[in-house]
Amino acid sequence: MSADIVNLRRARKERARRERESQAAENRTKFGRTKAEREQTAAVSDLERRRHDAHRLAPSAKPDTIED
Repeated sequence: MSADIVNLRRARKERARRERESQAAENRTKFGRTKAEREQTAAVSDLERRRHDAHRLAPSAKPDTIED
């Protein structure tokens, strides 16, 4: 009836290391994007902003006011 001797300090550190590694892998899949993907997103948002600005109406010389 021999039991394996386990160093608890080492076991705790190993468990914490595995948890950190699994969290890092999860974060990479959730938040990680390639440089090309970031550049594509920036280009699309810039294009959308320019299109939106191009459709703005010119400000009128005199604002409309309601007179009683």
